[in-house]
Amino acid sequence: MKLKSLLFSIFLIVYLSTLIWNVVIIILTKIDHHLQTPMYFLLRNLAFLDICYTSTTLPRMLVNLLIEHLAISLPACIIQLFVFLSLAASESSLLAAMAYDRYVAICNPLRYSLIMSKDVCLLMVAGTWVIGAIYGAIHTANTFRLPFCGSNALNHYFCDILPLLKISCIDTLPNEATVFVLGGFLMLGCFLMIFGSYVQILLSVLSIPKGCGRKKGLSTCVSHLIVVLLFYGSGSVMYFRLKSNVLADKEWLLSLEWLLSLFYTCITPFLNPLIYSLRNKDIQGSLAKLVRTAFQRKNF
Repeated sequence: MKLKSLLFSIFLIVYLSTLIWNVVIIILTKIDHHLQTPMYFLLRNLAFLDICYTSTTLPRMLVNLLIEHLAISLPACIIQLFVFLSLAASESSLLAAMAYDRYVAICNPLRYSLIMSKDVCLLMVAGTWVIGAIYGAIHTANTFRLPFCGSNALNHYFCDILPLLKISCIDTLPNEATVFVLGGFLMLGCFLMIFGSYVQILLSVLSIPKGCGRKKGLSTCVSHLIVVLLFYGSGSVMYFRLKSNVLADKEWLLSLEWLLSLFYTCITPFLNPLIYSLRNKDIQGSLAKLVRTAFQRKNF
């Protein structure tokens, strides 16, 4: 009971912090005219995605820590899986779009405003949502066409593909193949865009003489790379492991599944605003300005 109370407190703090910081980023990038650029437009969408993404799983997990053996209805499970997968795929695509934005800003600064126009940014964001919806719909339909048997009890804290495949009565190899093909295609495409963008950025920055903005150019990309590694790393290890693996029932592997799931559903959205946004000097300056204005109005 003490452990559950401790976990509840920790994840409640994580969830509330994720909400607060991402809402702050959305507000700052919306009201500060200095932050009305494509980079911060994409960042605002990432913050909104993280709010939706973490809200899909964490609130129910918090309730589960308070109420033991809480059941979830089939429609609710279907909706949760679809929304979760859609948001995960959308965030994956958005991170690739953000890498392209950094490539244009650093390698083609004179054409930046032309290439990354408002219409282009809107199309990029809309495209990430469409990709996510298609990805989520395919996997959700493919998963829930399976018959489930036994206790129908998921050894997991939310409806995810792998736990659902484990309670199916029939061979799930076609589903596993779909996860590999679609997931691999999405992640490979996004990875190639990110990798190609940063190779060009690195070559461009290294060609700059020392002391002429090289450090600033690299610093704008380091945070994004950290976020990408955290998100793609934990997600790929989790999903690209077949249910039929001979180690699938090992206790340590089940614990690893839980740890990885917690990492990419809870910890990554929590870290995103800290390592990618709030260490940004423009964001810091805008936040300080907003706080000063609020205090001045209060004192007045």
